[in-house]
Amino acid sequence: MPKLAVFPKAYMQELCKDGTMSVSEWINMAGELEVDGLEWYSGFLEMEDRENWTRFRKEVEQQGKEIPMLCCSPDFTHPDPEFRAKEIEKQKHWIDMIDELGGRYCRVLSGQRRPELSREEGIRLAAESIEECLPYAAKRGITLILENHYKDDFWKYPEFAQKMELFCELVDRINHPSFGVNYDPSNAFLAGDDPVELLKKVSDRVVTMHASDRYLKQGTIEDLRNEEAGVEGYAERLQHGEIGRGLNDYDAIFTELKRVDFDGWISIEDGVEGMDQLERSVTFLREKLDQYWE
Repeated sequence: MPKLAVFPKAYMQELCKDGTMSVSEWINMAGELEVDGLEWYSGFLEMEDRENWTRFRKEVEQQGKEIPMLCCSPDFTHPDPEFRAKEIEKQKHWIDMIDELGGRYCRVLSGQRRPELSREEGIRLAAESIEECLPYAAKRGITLILENHYKDDFWKYPEFAQKMELFCELVDRINHPSFGVNYDPSNAFLAGDDPVELLKKVSDRVVTMHASDRYLKQGTIEDLRNEEAGVEGYAERLQHGEIGRGLNDYDAIFTELKRVDFDGWISIEDGVEGMDQLERSVTFLREKLDQYWE
């Protein structure tokens, strides 16, 4: 059966910007949830001190949980080779980080969708950069997971491989046992794609998943599709919501994942309204896992 993890979506400002919440506080809060692990983020302020890595791992394990995966954001589509080389070194640093934390999965991305970047060049730069990191990851038993991502908080442009067709082409380009897909159904909506259609195209490569949900504050899904055409940023009508109460069809998603015998980690990237909401999302997903895997 897949395992559940949680990500501190509601507390990123406190953990990564102003330091008003400590990582240990988050560990203790998450320890109350019925989950198996905590997805980690490379940008937690306290992760700058490498001595904290082992300490946090022990604190999580004392809660009876583990750290399965690391969320980080390499930018591999920059035209400058020196810039890309530095991003590759960052990725290797993050591989070391999740290895020391005891996890087996480390996110990779394509990079920013810069206006001057052609489709062919972007795919080539992203694939070559990811492939350069793979031997380093494989040596440490780490799987690099490419997410159908929207946009890092600190990027000027959205993800290069945001759209389904381009994402699938990049996935097909990379053939390595230490490479897989981190599937995020909500990000497909932001790309103007059908999440279930995307999943069916890559389900045999999916090794981890981000669980979230979104709802339309106003208008229709057709309105959303029209807004996504050529517009940077999140469509205002699309809002984060409690898992199971938004646009995602989790029955269809889990039917397909069960069909391919998925048994990886599902990390909950929601709870933006606080721990009560996150707890309800955990309950919903736990019941769905019991329904489809038992």
